[in-house]
Amino acid sequence: MNIVFGLLISLAVVVLMEFGAYALHRWVMHGWGWGWHKSHHEEHDEHHGPFEKNDLYALVFAVAAVALFALGTWVPLLTWIAIGVTAYGVLYFVFHDGLVHQRWLFKKPPRSGYLKRLYQAHRLHHAVDEKDGAVSFGFLYAPPVAELSKTLGERRKAAKPADHTPL
Repeated sequence: MNIVFGLLISLAVVVLMEFGAYALHRWVMHGWGWGWHKSHHEEHDEHHGPFEKNDLYALVFAVAAVALFALGTWVPLLTWIAIGVTAYGVLYFVFHDGLVHQRWLFKKPPRSGYLKRLYQAHRLHHAVDEKDGAVSFGFLYAPPVAELSKTLGERRKAAKPADHTPL
């Protein structure tokens, strides 16, 4: 297979992974897979160690990438797909775990640009520690922060019980 074509396939997979990650985060992790993801929305301290139950998702995705690499020995296209999946995993690890959650590498929040927007959007996602009501489910794309704040405020207002004080 032509290397340029292979690299384009890998790049397309990285882009498509963001859509897939959004869907998995929104409807699996905040749906039937909440049991693992819940740990990611809880406060952590040094007593929990460096890992959380949510990290099992990374393990599942890593096994899938390894399987694609293995199958790529027979179907070369799968190797390029595996490269794209792995590249997305590295980007996730750097930006989500490193930048946003400061689990390693970054120790201060970004002050401007794309990285600040990404950081703020994910912090707004974590403003909700329940399965429902969160905003911003992507990992590398972040909607405008003002839009997310407005949506979050509307959801919080709608979730509050109405005041039925007699007149």
